[in-house]
Amino acid sequence: MDLRAHTRQYCDKDNRLGALSFFGTFVVYFAALSLTIKYAEYLVVMVSTGLVFSVAAVRLYVLQHDTGHHSLFEKRWQNDLAGHVLSPFTFAPFEVMRQNHNLHHAGIGNLEHRDTGEIHTMTLREWRDAPGWHRLMYRLYRNPLVLITLGAAFTYFIRYRWPKNTLRFGMMGVVVHNGVILALLWALYRLAGAQGVVLWFVFSFVGGMLGVFLVYLQHNFEDTYWDRRPDLNPVDAALVGSSCLDFGWLFDFAVANITLHDMHHFNARIPSYRLRACHHSLPADIAPRRIKFPEAISALSLKLWDEKNKRLVPFPLPTGPRHIS
Repeated sequence: MDLRAHTRQYCDKDNRLGALSFFGTFVVYFAALSLTIKYAEYLVVMVSTGLVFSVAAVRLYVLQHDTGHHSLFEKRWQNDLAGHVLSPFTFAPFEVMRQNHNLHHAGIGNLEHRDTGEIHTMTLREWRDAPGWHRLMYRLYRNPLVLITLGAAFTYFIRYRWPKNTLRFGMMGVVVHNGVILALLWALYRLAGAQGVVLWFVFSFVGGMLGVFLVYLQHNFEDTYWDRRPDLNPVDAALVGSSCLDFGWLFDFAVANITLHDMHHFNARIPSYRLRACHHSLPADIAPRRIKFPEAISALSLKLWDEKNKRLVPFPLPTGPRHIS
């Protein structure tokens, strides 16, 4: 089967589907935030609607990711406009995010360009050769309690205020973006007071943690793919080095099918609303392996790339063999 020909069948953009996804997600986002603030005194209701708001925030980020690939709407200008509109709600300045993400796609699976990835991965050899303080810092960095919690707070609320390559890809856009966020927070404060701002921050943070968890799983699982040139295979890097998560149809829908990350990396022109159909129309003999939730949780224990055995592995035990791969 010609996989490229197969995926090209699902690259058509549809403004109706794009608009339904775009505006529908915003409706859920604002409705859930309003209900969270209105019923803050009722803990169960507040938490329930707050979690819906958190997931909607993640979905907005995925849609902005689509606009960066010009795959949500039919016209380039429509995607660019939508990406800028989404920007204050995702905390990610559109143009810099788009350019940095393109660098990530260009360097996927390349051990010599790990600076383009969202989450840094050391090799087992690098770990063996690293000084003690470097190991300690990396252990802290890859600890899920640090990576998902502090990582979310740092990425979305601090790092994206002046992201990597800002001077290269658009300083003024980042400055305007930050100003719009402040204006929106001021408007929220005027409408809902300090409590509204606090609830917005808390559940935005929850959404950020879910986002970091999904970003981790996109390329960090046992049989992922890393290599060095000239042996690096771009097709394997896209299909094998990117995950296909199987958390159910509802979860796929809630996060705009970013769970089918292998299909996205193989052909980034597929709109999010066609990724699931593209994936599930693959013949059984070439369908990628799907990672279910228990395996996804266990993947959090994998920290280092073993170049010899071609798999992601946990930290070696202190009393283990001093084998260097």
